[in-house]
Amino acid sequence: MKIDDVSLTIFTWDGIPATSYHSGSAASPVSNLGLLRIHTDAGLEGHAFLGSASNPASMDGAQLIRSLKPMLMGRDPLHREAIHQSMRMMSRTVSYRTIGAVDTALWDLCGKIAGLPVHALMGTCRTSIMAYASSQVLPDIAAYVDQAQSFKANGWKAYKIHPPRVPEKDIAVCVAVRKAVGDDYRVALDSTWSYDYTEALRVGRAIEELDYYWYEDPLADEDINGYVKLRQKLDIPILATEYPAGGLDTYPIWLTSMATDYLRGDIPNKGGLTTMLKTAHLAEAFGMKYEVHHSGNSHNNLANLHLCMAINNTTMWEVLLPDGAHKYGMIDDLTPDKDGMMHAPTEPGIGGQIDFELIKRKTEAVLT
Repeated sequence: MKIDDVSLTIFTWDGIPATSYHSGSAASPVSNLGLLRIHTDAGLEGHAFLGSASNPASMDGAQLIRSLKPMLMGRDPLHREAIHQSMRMMSRTVSYRTIGAVDTALWDLCGKIAGLPVHALMGTCRTSIMAYASSQVLPDIAAYVDQAQSFKANGWKAYKIHPPRVPEKDIAVCVAVRKAVGDDYRVALDSTWSYDYTEALRVGRAIEELDYYWYEDPLADEDINGYVKLRQKLDIPILATEYPAGGLDTYPIWLTSMATDYLRGDIPNKGGLTTMLKTAHLAEAFGMKYEVHHSGNSHNNLANLHLCMAINNTTMWEVLLPDGAHKYGMIDDLTPDKDGMMHAPTEPGIGGQIDFELIKRKTEAVLT
């Protein structure tokens, strides 16, 4: 079996709500996604989505077709690892977002060839996992309290705060949310690289006293020295490594420096499920959790769910709010059950139902 065609359909994503998670993250009301199709001479096709509300597929689509398509043509799609190695060698000229999309489509295709869901190809470890609600930046303390209480009342087991990014205000939000949801409810803080070391230590000590589940990204992306000092001072688990882009080779310095308690990864920043599976196992070797980061679009997040079912060292599946800024292009998008749980997909490949009719109506261009 050989790959005989690769195409990317760019389709409009409109009606996106104004949303922010950190400075400079506000999304435009209009973006676009790309439906990647990797077709074989046996008639089977693997799919993935490229893009997000904040990173339109049109930014990366041309480089995928220009640089990655020629390398894919004629290859055996089951040689996914060899293809991934080839793509990573091209990472100076193509983005990890495009590498991640191709890798995800190949996992989808391999699952369809085998007649198995992707988590079964990886090796199923579990059949369900709890979801957690991950807030946007909200206008005031009351809004955080209302949102947290609403998700708790609807059966969700955990809530994560993206705060205003001002230490005093952030502490006040964390205090209010903890008081509102009670001492036995799981809450976490994602400060989105907002603090210097002194500020990070102050906030960290405050949420440590509040028994928060983890403390995510308080310092700049690659401030390894700062993270080492912070980890030495705090007992609350620190979760870094979300945004240093790249593959397996970007993680060892964090481990050897003992700069983080958990590792983090996603499809667009790390180059796909292949890197994520490897780095989850790397974390396991060090006795660490590997918490999967939201990956920007509906199909990626379904792929993330497969990975979560295949590893034993992740604890929750992230649902970034609001839905309208992250869910698009799928029919019957993923939703936790009444107990706040997500369940293992059973269809071959990534599964789910891509909304091909919507994509046809909203097509801007087909890159071939």
